[in-house]
Amino acid sequence: MVYIQRVFSALWTVLCVLSLVKKKCAVLNPTQHGKMGDPMLLKVETHFDVHNVTFQGFWCKIKPNNTLLVTFNNINAIPNLRLKNSPALNLPDVSIYFEHLDEDTQGEYELQINIIFPGIPSPVAVTKRVTVTVSVPVSMPVITKTPESELVEDRDNVTLTCSIEHGTNVQFKWLKNNMVVGPSERHTFSQDHGTLVINPVKKEDIGQYNCEAQNHISSKLSKQAELIVFYGPYNLAVNSDQGLKTEGVFMVNLEELVFFECIADSNPPNICVWISKTKNGTEVLMTGPRFEVKPYELPQGKEFLCRAFNNMTKKQDETKFTLVMASLDRGIQEGSVLSSLAFITISSVLIIVCMMFVLLRKSCHPRRKQRGLHRSGHEDATEDFGIYEFVSVPGKMESTQASCRSLTRLDSVKDLHTTIYDVIKHVPETPTLSLLK
Repeated sequence: MVYIQRVFSALWTVLCVLSLVKKKCAVLNPTQHGKMGDPMLLKVETHFDVHNVTFQGFWCKIKPNNTLLVTFNNINAIPNLRLKNSPALNLPDVSIYFEHLDEDTQGEYELQINIIFPGIPSPVAVTKRVTVTVSVPVSMPVITKTPESELVEDRDNVTLTCSIEHGTNVQFKWLKNNMVVGPSERHTFSQDHGTLVINPVKKEDIGQYNCEAQNHISSKLSKQAELIVFYGPYNLAVNSDQGLKTEGVFMVNLEELVFFECIADSNPPNICVWISKTKNGTEVLMTGPRFEVKPYELPQGKEFLCRAFNNMTKKQDETKFTLVMASLDRGIQEGSVLSSLAFITISSVLIIVCMMFVLLRKSCHPRRKQRGLHRSGHEDATEDFGIYEFVSVPGKMESTQASCRSLTRLDSVKDLHTTIYDVIKHVPETPTLSLLK
C-alpha cells in the first residue's frame, strides 16, 4: 500500500514538472503586426539548452488554410519547396523569418516542438500559436453624406460614409464636436463602423463630424463635415425691454411707444404673425419678428397672440399675452435694478425710524440722579413736569400730545400748523399743584 502511494506521488511530481516545462521552455508573442512589404521575425525564446537536448518539430500555417512551412531537428531544417515565400529558420534558433510580407503571409501560425530531456523517458510536446497581420497604411479618409439635401427633424434620416483609397484591416471611429459617437436607438453602424446611419435626425445631431480610419500600424483623421438639421420652433416667448412683465401680462406706460419681439429656437428662423384677439374672433395685425404698439390707442387689458411658423419643418407654435396700460415712471420700468434699490431704501427708512424711536424714548425717560442726593418729591415733579410731542409731517396734521413724565392725562388733541422736526418739551409758565396729583 505504501509502495502504491509512492508511485502515485512520483507520477504526480512528473506531471507537474512536465506541465511547468511546457509553459516555460518556449515563449512566443501571440499576436504580431507587420507592414506590407516589410520583413518580420517570429521570435521564439527558448528556455532549454538547445545544444544538450534532442528536439524536433515544425512550423505550419493553420489559417486560413493548413500549410506546412518547415520541419527541423537539432541539426537540419527542411523548408517546403512548393511555397514561393518560404520563411527561413536558422538552427539552433527555432524562430522563423519572413523576408517580404504580403497578403498571403497574414494568418495564424503554429509551432510544435518535441523535446527529450535527460532523465525523462517521454518527450515533452510544446505547442505555440501566433496570429500575424499584414496591413497597408491608411490614407486620408473622406466623409460623404446621403442624401445631400436639407434634413428635417423627425422626418429625414442621413447616412454618413467614411471611405479611404488605401489601407487594409481598417476600423473606423466617428466623432461629433471631438466627442466619440456611440451606438444608440437612432445611431447604427456597419461592422467596421465605416458607415453611420442616423434615423431620424434630431436637433442634437447638429455639429461637426470627423471619422478616424485606423489599423494596427497607422491612423488618419478626416476633415470636418458639418451636419445641418432644420428644427423648431421651440421655447416660443414674447419679450420687451419696456414695461413690466408678469406671467404673460405686460404693464406698459400709457404715453410710450412699445416694441415686442417674438423669439423662438428654430432653424431656419420662424415667420412670426401678430394677432389681436377680439370678441368676435381674431385679427391679423402684421407679419415679422418685431411688433410696435401704441398703448394710448388701445383699450385696457388688450389681448394679443404671436404665432411662429417654420416653413421647413411645417411646425408652428403660438403664445398669447395681455397688454395693460398704466402710468409708470422711469424708475419702475428699470425692473430688477430698482427692486434692489427699493429694498435698500425701505431698510434704511426702517433703521432710521427705529433710531428715532430710541432717541425719543430716551428723551421722554431721562435717568434719575444717583441715590444719596436729597431731593424732595415736589422738586422732582416740577423738574420733570411738561408736555412732550414729536411732529414729522409739515402742514396741518393731527398729533397726539401726551405727557411722558407727568401724572396728568390730557383728553384732547389739537391741530398744529407748523413743522417741527424735534422732540419739544412744553412747560407751562405757572404749573399748579393740581396737575401733579
